[in-house]
Amino acid sequence: MADKKIAEQYYSPPVKMGKWEGFKTFLWNSETSQCLGRTGSSWAKILLFYIIFYAALAGFFAGLLAIFYQTLEDDKPKWMLDNGLIGSNPGLGFRPMPPEENVESTLIWYEASKEDNYKYWVDYNAMFLKEYDDLPKHNQVSCSFDKPPPQGKVCSSDPEEYAPCTASNKFGFHQARPCIFLKLNKIYNWVPEIYNDSKSLPAHMPEELKQHITEKQSLRPLETSVVWVSCEGENPADLEHIKARDYYPRMGFPSYFFPYKNVAGYIPPIVAVQFTVETGVLINIECKAWAKNIYHDRSERRGSVHFELMVD
Repeated sequence: MADKKIAEQYYSPPVKMGKWEGFKTFLWNSETSQCLGRTGSSWAKILLFYIIFYAALAGFFAGLLAIFYQTLEDDKPKWMLDNGLIGSNPGLGFRPMPPEENVESTLIWYEASKEDNYKYWVDYNAMFLKEYDDLPKHNQVSCSFDKPPPQGKVCSSDPEEYAPCTASNKFGFHQARPCIFLKLNKIYNWVPEIYNDSKSLPAHMPEELKQHITEKQSLRPLETSVVWVSCEGENPADLEHIKARDYYPRMGFPSYFFPYKNVAGYIPPIVAVQFTVETGVLINIECKAWAKNIYHDRSERRGSVHFELMVD
């Protein structure tokens, strides 16, 4: 009988407490010296375990990152050209771009008679050229077709080369003669294979460009070392609404700007195209870059760029 009473003492239910009193006991139990249900030694063991666990985890990932960074170089990508995600087929870009709220649009639309209406496009082009002018100058040298840049140097660019596509002339936006700037996307170590022989020109190249290359080859063959550029209306109706196209400083990107080597101060070559167009008409324009190793795909915009132009 005595043994039964002793057993009942061990299985007796705990003392009933109120919610607040139970919570205070959970925070600190003076009878068992437990905080949050654990003794000091128990908390110390858990803390020591997690310190060792996370330190080992951090050390493991730090070691992996250190090994990974040993395979990289600061001044060039690990995978280049066809081995990289960018590939070896540069695309074209154009400036000015529409406002950010129309990020998916490629329409350049303005009223030539209202300065406040075309001011955005003028300011955009001026800012675009200023970014190039603000690049470090210590590595820049003057280049020409018979004087490419030495190792570790890059070619400089003079904004006056693009005259009349200058800020002082409002980039032609005060008339129905807007200036659009074209640039090739940078691909590390990409070298263009130039069309400098009139016999090797592709059949689908515009006749105007073929004639230009042929004339250059006969008069100034050295100046045919260029990644050529052509801009045309995409459809027959668009062709009719473009009265003229003038290229500054030349009809393409000189080869002495290539390859891109990530040298400080590098200026991607720019071509300014001044369009003289019919007013009040939406014109679809496609510009292409031409080299033997530039392939065109209109659906993926490879080697070309599309935009719309409308002057009221």
